[in-house]
Amino acid sequence: MINYRYNKRIDEIKRGVLNLITEKNLSKTIIFTFIIIMTSMIFAISYFYVKNTYDDFEQEMDKFVNEYYLDKKKTLKKEINTVIDILNYNIAKSNLDDEQLKIDAVRLLNNITFEENKSNYFFVYEVENIQGGDNFARLMVNPNRPDLVGTLISTNLEDTNGKKFREDFLKDIRMYKESFTQYTYKKPYSDEVKQKLSYFKYFEQWNWIIAVGVYTDDIESEIAIKKRDLEIKIKNQVVQNLVLFVMFLSIAILISIIISQKIDEVLKSYENKVKSNAKELEELNESLEIKVQKEIEKNREKEQLLVQKSKFIALGEMISNIAHQWRQPLSELSSILMYIKFKQSIKALDENTMNQKLQEADKVLDFMSHTIDDFRNFFMPKKEKEEFHLYCVVDIVINIVSSTLKNYNIKLEIDIDRNIVLKTYVNEYEQVLLNIINNAKDVLIEKNTESPYIKIKAQEESTLVILTIEDNGGGVLVEPKGKIFEPYFTTKENSNGTGIGLYMSKIIVDKNMKGKLRVKNTKEGAKFAIIIPKNIEENTKINYEFI
Repeated sequence: MINYRYNKRIDEIKRGVLNLITEKNLSKTIIFTFIIIMTSMIFAISYFYVKNTYDDFEQEMDKFVNEYYLDKKKTLKKEINTVIDILNYNIAKSNLDDEQLKIDAVRLLNNITFEENKSNYFFVYEVENIQGGDNFARLMVNPNRPDLVGTLISTNLEDTNGKKFREDFLKDIRMYKESFTQYTYKKPYSDEVKQKLSYFKYFEQWNWIIAVGVYTDDIESEIAIKKRDLEIKIKNQVVQNLVLFVMFLSIAILISIIISQKIDEVLKSYENKVKSNAKELEELNESLEIKVQKEIEKNREKEQLLVQKSKFIALGEMISNIAHQWRQPLSELSSILMYIKFKQSIKALDENTMNQKLQEADKVLDFMSHTIDDFRNFFMPKKEKEEFHLYCVVDIVINIVSSTLKNYNIKLEIDIDRNIVLKTYVNEYEQVLLNIINNAKDVLIEKNTESPYIKIKAQEESTLVILTIEDNGGGVLVEPKGKIFEPYFTTKENSNGTGIGLYMSKIIVDKNMKGKLRVKNTKEGAKFAIIIPKNIEENTKINYEFI
């Protein structure tokens, strides 16, 4: 009985609501409902927008700080490596004995800095006992502590936090020949003790430990400025978007009122429009053939627009690919210019060095020019084939990336018969080889692989030439492995990759060179194989299995 009365009451309410909605108030009911929904949506969107914006801000700041410290470490390591390169160069080219060279080196390190308005300086220990102790080394260079220069240094010294930092970095020196160590130390030109991050590297020829550091309060001040600028930017964006949301809501309400008035007019003229539409339908049937023809013409115009659009997309892809291929050459060119600038700043830039670096720069620029031609030719139906020695092409590509490989201690092994000759598109072959070597190099650097290496080998199989590139970077972790050749697929973090390189390499080898580009995992990493005919003009079938 109770359920019957309850259900009856619900039905009455439904009928009452339906009775309220009539032709006279239909438009107002619709508009009122629309305003409630829109207002709720705008407030919900605003809330989640503000919340997500500030959450993203915190994540971006954490990411920025981590990347900033990592960049500082790279800068410190690069400066030490530059100094060691200079010392090795002076040792190789100078006729002076070691003692005189050491005196020149001390004078150099006492007078160079690498960042303006920063408390950075180089310092050097001459090791007496690599195992440490009270007299483990003699301080050779330290512009911050001239009172200690020439004295014996102990590893038992503790910083203000009780940390024996010399023991820490010396332990790493014994194991890895280098160390990143954080500790507190007196800041130059003041009595303040601040946190410091230093990089130490063992220069075995002179039994020196050469180091350089940066005070973290300088870093934190730069980070604080960045954070303040970002906070201001975020606040402005939030305010602007909230204002836009309110404006949008106001405009929507205004439009809804206007629409409600139009709805009333539409309802009043509904019957007349039905009659009018019936007449229009009859006329439409009579002129259907004409309208169909017009639609066909419109579709043709749309097809032409799609063709034009596809051309622009292809052009955009070409530009994107050129940018992808130019990243490494631009980095190499920057390194060459920085080396020349540094040599000139210390008045050590001789003619031979200048000529050598100019030749390296010409090679990089020539490769960049070839890259433009390669991508332009990629979209042209005619391309020229060339006969070339495989070893020479590999040597050209290696010259472009050799300095980067040396900088990250990546060992390069090349096993190629100098008599192997190919006839195909030489520039595109260089492009594919460079893409794969760069990918291997990036993986080794990203994973900080111990004793990294890249092995390049070539072998002839009847009418085929198989070139393999192998690394020890851990291998391809995605399944199926062929997914890495899909466009825009990348495993690199921080968007350091575009996912175009391997995709374009696959297109070039499989379609343009009538070959195969394959990949497999070894025990230590990944192994790519470029399998192409010796002569592209011959109708060669690929029967080689990459196992």
